[in-house]
Amino acid sequence: MRKFLVTALMLALSIPALAHAVVRTNSGMSESAPGKYETYRLQVPVKKEIATVQVELFISKGLSVGNFMPIPGWTRSLEKDSSGIVTTVTWKGKLEPMEFARFLFSAKNPAVEGDLSFMVEQTYADGSIVAWKDAAGPTPASKVKIVEPAKK
Repeated sequence: MRKFLVTALMLALSIPALAHAVVRTNSGMSESAPGKYETYRLQVPVKKEIATVQVELFISKGLSVGNFMPIPGWTRSLEKDSSGIVTTVTWKGKLEPMEFARFLFSAKNPAVEGDLSFMVEQTYADGSIVAWKDAAGPTPASKVKIVEPAKK
């Protein structure tokens, strides 16, 4: 019985993470170290009965994005600031209902501790947009905490 309850609790806790556009380290962690080179994954589910056709990721200040893993069927474009730092990544393709995709990218973390906030806009085939950026609303931005390993 205890095993069943533990499994049920773990499943219940994992469902909200699957229902949102979420950025985590490639190993699934919501924490990383200052100055570390990390592979991040943006996981985006289709929550409607129509396809997702565009995903736009706004890069948190202080994060230096380097490379991207290509995704078959998707194109990628970048916006950069005057210093050449990537500020926005836009993927265009098609993701059908009941599917999700993982967009992988490598980056160097900021040298100081703090929170990285990843705002995402998910565009559906009908032109509607779900903006994952409200801190307290139903569609919060994903966060990764940058913290020294000894302080965890």
